[in-house]
Amino acid sequence: MGTGPDPAAGVETRRFLGRRAETDDVVGGLSVESQAALRQFSFERTLAYGVEYADAVELRARVLDGQGWKDAASELARVCLDRAPAVADGLGGPTRAAYLRRASALTRMSQVMMLSDTDERREIYGRAVDLYAGAAEIAGDRERFTVATDEGLLTGWHLPAGPDAVGSAIVIGGVEGWAMDFDTMGEALAARGIEAFLLDAPGQGESRMRNGVYLTPQWLRAYRQVVDEVDSRAPGRPIGMIGNSIGGSFAMALAAADTRITACCDNGGIATPGLVPPGIGTFFTKMMAFCDCDDEQETTAIWSSVDSTADGPNSGYPLLVVHGGRDPLVSDPLVQMVLDLVPTDDHEMVVFTDGDHCIYNHREDRDLLVADWMRARLAPPAPGQG
Repeated sequence: MGTGPDPAAGVETRRFLGRRAETDDVVGGLSVESQAALRQFSFERTLAYGVEYADAVELRARVLDGQGWKDAASELARVCLDRAPAVADGLGGPTRAAYLRRASALTRMSQVMMLSDTDERREIYGRAVDLYAGAAEIAGDRERFTVATDEGLLTGWHLPAGPDAVGSAIVIGGVEGWAMDFDTMGEALAARGIEAFLLDAPGQGESRMRNGVYLTPQWLRAYRQVVDEVDSRAPGRPIGMIGNSIGGSFAMALAAADTRITACCDNGGIATPGLVPPGIGTFFTKMMAFCDCDDEQETTAIWSSVDSTADGPNSGYPLLVVHGGRDPLVSDPLVQMVLDLVPTDDHEMVVFTDGDHCIYNHREDRDLLVADWMRARLAPPAPGQG
């Protein structure tokens, strides 16, 4: 018997490490950063951020074998780019778009453990944006949108819903999961006739890394100017607001303050981020970077300006709260505080008993739930039809 396939016979071998057992002994022998990356970015969360299944398996295997998180993710992104065919005469477009989107997700994943906004991090994130934009141009299913605000230029991604759109929804992430990372939620909304605007708000994503826009106490003014832009595209069409992680705190605060918000969903937000203590590991460090601030008291003051319990002209807005029973960041008492203190009585909550933060481990169920609820609230069926 031969030792293997004959290369001359036209056999291509693609080699992978495959799944590795994540035992305490193996993980305990890794660097502190690698251990933190594997813990904070679980397999399910990595998939939810757009990393393809096989890429997520290979990323964790390489880290478990001793490669650094950033280097492993960057190398896998290059593998995707090497496999992306050139587009000629319209051929190869779908495949190239798929690999560009995969490369973007891996490139974004490569910078998640960076705690400060260095030139290297900005370059990495900008590359991820360009890869995503390249895929969008080929697929033609989404486009970048920009909003000039008093805080600076905000950017995001618009997923159109076609000529029969019944509403619009603004979707935001949190301290570290941003617009591109929630594109499956935007796709679910668009499929239900809701124009989706995946926003990098002040302190997030491209708005921060390329445009230098950070969170300040004037954040509400910038958000309202985004609502102005969305409303101007289809005047009078109902608008929903969806916030993921601490983005949920912003979403609820904006909903109470702006009468144009018809419905709001909080997926993982708390009553006010000012409750987060400075001593809570690296999470507070990321909150400081969100504000471009190196003072703990000033950071807490800025985040305390985001208060979902404050009354406002739209205080009766409909609210859906989505909660994970195993959320390591938002406990049951913290989510109950939201229900007790928000200024609206029109609220309901869905709990995934084994759900982690932002329900990353039930991504499709989460997206379907949020999109269906938002459709029902923005365009309720006529009497007798639903």
